Amino acid sequence: MSDTAVNVSVEAMKRVDLVTVSGRIDSSNAAEFEGNLKELTENGRHNLVLNLAGVSYMSSAGLRTLVSTLKECKKRSGDVRLASPSERVAEVLSLAGLDSLFKVYEDDTAAVGSF
Repeated sequence: MSDTAVNVSVEAMKRVDLVTVSGRIDSSNAAEFEGNLKELTENGRHNLVLNLAGVSYMSSAGLRTLVSTLKECKKRSGDVRLASPSERVAEVLSLAGLDSLFKVYEDDTAAVGSF
């Protein structure tokens, strides 16, 4: 895995998709990250849990992707919830004032169970 890579894996469940994200999310790969999430929403998956424990860095481009995905899901009566964001990601969300937009859970089980 290179320093500029973002890795996204999706586990489809009955009512929700668990999206595990790792690596760095910045301007060089935010479009790829957004494309992964957009593919899910375009396929009718509007309840997403994003596990951000493995994300070492997230730029404003990554934050924009999170917000646009949340808007898209909410439009279709869905939601985006965050599971165990890394300390750096939690800090960035807080500094940007976005921590109030997202429900944040300590682990995947709690986040998935919240749907």
